[in-house]
Amino acid sequence: MNKVAVFVDVQNIYYTTRQALGGQFNYRQFWRVLSQTSEIVVANAYAIDKADEQQRKFQSALRHIGFDVKLKPFIQRSDGTAKGDWDVGITIDVMTIAPEVDEVILLSGDGDFAILLDTISERYGVKTTAYGVPALTAQALMNAANSFVTIDQHWLL
Repeated sequence: MNKVAVFVDVQNIYYTTRQALGGQFNYRQFWRVLSQTSEIVVANAYAIDKADEQQRKFQSALRHIGFDVKLKPFIQRSDGTAKGDWDVGITIDVMTIAPEVDEVILLSGDGDFAILLDTISERYGVKTTAYGVPALTAQALMNAANSFVTIDQHWLL
């Protein structure tokens, strides 16, 4: 079986599927489909912790499916803006596991990850797959991935 590592940019997937498709991504279906053809070696879901009960239930559901949920605190700045992203953490984790798997799967529309996918593909010969909502996914990310899977109504709850 194909050994895969999965990395989910939870906030990105949540907001893009809600904005473009009016729904929520079905992580249980994703896991079921992927595990039929692949051995999931690592599955990390990166989220921002706002200490909200609904979020905690969602994070618990992700853990029950099989994801390792990594949380970073939500930071509200004094000027009203907010900070909280996992780009560096995701990148470090991907670079660490890439030599040990056949495929890296990234669920995100963030174009900042294009260079990451290019680098691991070139350096380790690992296949890269990105899942995203096309209208809200950076073209650079779609181009960098060996394959791009469109998140559409089929992937929603």
